[in-house]
Amino acid sequence: MAAVFPAWIMVTILVLEASLVMGGFQASLKLERRIPLVSHEVELGRLREFDRLRHGRLLQSSGGVVDFPVRGTYDPFLVGLYYTKLQIGSPPMEYYVQIDTGSDVLWIGCNSCNGCPESSGLQIELNLYDPGSSSTSSLVSCSDQRCNAGVQSSDSGCSGQGNQCSYTFQYGDGSGTSGYYVADLLHFSTILEGSMTANSTAPIMFGCSVLQTGDLTKSDRAVDGIFGFGQQSLSVISQLSSQGIAPRVFSHCLRGKNGGGGILVFGEILEPNMVYTPLVPSQPHYNLDLRSISVGGQVLSIDPSVFSTSSSQGTIVDSGTTLAYLADEAYDAFVDAITKTVSQTVRPVLSKGNQCYLITSSVTDIFPQVSLNFAGGASLILNPPDYLVQQNSIGGAAVWCIGFQKIQGQGITILGEIIVLPIIELDRFGLDLCLADLVLKDKIIVYDLANQRIGWTDYDCSMSVNVSANLNSGRTEFVNAGQMSNDGSSPDQLQSIIASLLNMIMLAALLFS
Repeated sequence: MAAVFPAWIMVTILVLEASLVMGGFQASLKLERRIPLVSHEVELGRLREFDRLRHGRLLQSSGGVVDFPVRGTYDPFLVGLYYTKLQIGSPPMEYYVQIDTGSDVLWIGCNSCNGCPESSGLQIELNLYDPGSSSTSSLVSCSDQRCNAGVQSSDSGCSGQGNQCSYTFQYGDGSGTSGYYVADLLHFSTILEGSMTANSTAPIMFGCSVLQTGDLTKSDRAVDGIFGFGQQSLSVISQLSSQGIAPRVFSHCLRGKNGGGGILVFGEILEPNMVYTPLVPSQPHYNLDLRSISVGGQVLSIDPSVFSTSSSQGTIVDSGTTLAYLADEAYDAFVDAITKTVSQTVRPVLSKGNQCYLITSSVTDIFPQVSLNFAGGASLILNPPDYLVQQNSIGGAAVWCIGFQKIQGQGITILGEIIVLPIIELDRFGLDLCLADLVLKDKIIVYDLANQRIGWTDYDCSMSVNVSANLNSGRTEFVNAGQMSNDGSSPDQLQSIIASLLNMIMLAALLFS
């Protein structure tokens, strides 16, 4: 027998759903463009200089999917970055930190910091961490096993004075930071089964910066600190994984259009077309085994030894780099092949040492597809907008330039990306290929540290994704992420709330009818 619903129940349903929608729940995450817009006619030299500084900043010496809000923008001509907002301490305070896979440690400027910027050109409010203002804060001593683990990877140090675990990070561009380690609560959103979100906390160890020098003192792109996404034990992902809170895998998907934005989760984004290649073992960074480069389906004649990994060369994924960088031999062969393919259609020109082309039609109709071929049969397919950047226009013709750059006398290839991931120190490694923002945009990238592999596939990063978190219990969560609103709520959460309330209302109707 069909249940009869009183009119007040139906009105309540409609009002409830409307109030939820009007109450701040959004259909999609609106990632904020936090970097002032500038002219698109930015010289490649400026981008190379930005990358040089970025590369120099490499350090010398039972839960669910953890979801982080991503802010920032993709645009090769906006010298920007991607960053996220963390909540730390009791009561929790908010800090904006740059996402960086080139380092392991999370560090934040402290209230006693000398040289920390007081304002930011990103139009965000900077905060200094005060250990004395958090009821859950504690110092990390030299006898702490976490400090000892950091000593082995050169991420921490100890002097006899004060028994305080400390650090000093020096960067190749002359900047640096030093401070001491503290432990406190990290507050974060955990996406549980059914896409419901829960507020979670976990104790973590992180750096408290008391001194910053060089470019770290500048305010144009200042943030509160750096969020290291490396593989070592002091990285936040390693700490949360060891506590059984998050899997030892993280993923991101960064938009290359419509103002940028993207997704960042501790978990594995699942897509049917994902391809994986192994990480080169025993490397401090995310090194891949590049085997060859194809242009228009033809493999270039490059000695495979050019791409081999050693102490002086290799292929590294680096989303903190705007352009992509090739070893000398690979760069020359690559540019020659592109120019030969299009020379009958466009006019090749040199612009301040960069190989460019005068184009009067669509680049996708003229330029060939490029394939970077890695170990395990995984290929990273690049369409013309993935390796070309538009410079300016001359007499009605657009000037497009090769986005890959050559570093004289270096043997490392850098595949950068406009999020801040591995950062290369040029005087320590020779460059081979650096996958950059230009290359990795509009793709899901999975860093599977547990299985020592990296995967990718093309994707519209404005869409939601399915994420798997293999927890200690063996259970797997399949959830939607990436459409989180500014208050942490998602469309699926909204629908789940509505469905739960409808069930409650129907139960009430049966009880009181």
